[in-house]
Amino acid sequence: MAIIVTGAAGFIGRAVCERLLTHGETVVGVDNFNSYYDPALKEARVATLEGHAGFRLMRLDVAEAADFAALVKATGAKRVAHLAAQAGVRYSLENPFAYERANLHGHLSVLEACRHIEGFEHLVYASSSSVYGDRPNSGAFREDDPVDQPVSLYAATKRADELLSTSYAKLYGLKQTGLRFFTVYGPWGRPDMAYFSFTQKILAEEPIEVFGEGKMARDFTYIDDIVDGIVGALDRPPPEPENRILNIGDNRPVGLMTMIATLEAALGREATKIMRPMQPGDVTETCADISKLQALTGYQPQVKLEDGLPRFVEWYRTYYGL
Repeated sequence: MAIIVTGAAGFIGRAVCERLLTHGETVVGVDNFNSYYDPALKEARVATLEGHAGFRLMRLDVAEAADFAALVKATGAKRVAHLAAQAGVRYSLENPFAYERANLHGHLSVLEACRHIEGFEHLVYASSSSVYGDRPNSGAFREDDPVDQPVSLYAATKRADELLSTSYAKLYGLKQTGLRFFTVYGPWGRPDMAYFSFTQKILAEEPIEVFGEGKMARDFTYIDDIVDGIVGALDRPPPEPENRILNIGDNRPVGLMTMIATLEAALGREATKIMRPMQPGDVTETCADISKLQALTGYQPQVKLEDGLPRFVEWYRTYYGL
């Protein structure tokens, strides 16, 4: 049976497709190649998958509900990894309706398509650590912590997706797992992420803007570790219909200034830094309690930031010919 992966041209989606294909799975990748960032990078990601005989790409917007439902029905897929979304916190301040369409309409479209498939086994979808809001000095975030104070529209749409999924689990017996991602980084990453844009600017000898006066911290999680968790969860649906929520992170938060110093060392250059205040929608720090995912799958992050960032830099220099 084919597995459908939405957002297949995205950072995480490409990596999940590759892992599934190397495990011998048949994968139908779905993506609309929008212009939130350079579509050429998305095309290059997909090109790495096209040599696999088990891969098929569909250029489709998941928010087109009838088209997506027809695809799920035609493929006979019993498992879906829904990783397509409109990402980014700051972008949501200027383009709120992009989030309504991609994250709300798109998620509902996926739910509707899956619930009409007889014998459907498991929907795994991307949520976000942003649902926890800004909770400085609160320790590791647990799945049962309050998530009713989102500080960005992006966070609000991700929490809304979780609620939609809970209703579909109860109404239609749809087995689901929502994964709350914590700051994913690595080769083939997203240009809007800080580590990526900082690399671009440092190599161009341009100053970088350091928000939150450099006092923020993030639970940076390497892409290979994230894929371990996603595939592990996908292979283990809940025994009974439910919307199971799991954190997926590294459990080792790193300060922003430490991340920058690590990146500078990997690049062999020092950044010119412009310190800025916190921006609307930002949170002070994040840290994932990953005990539930560990108990379910044996998940154990392997790659520390001091090893992962140099791998990203090596990919960046190769991809951009620097």
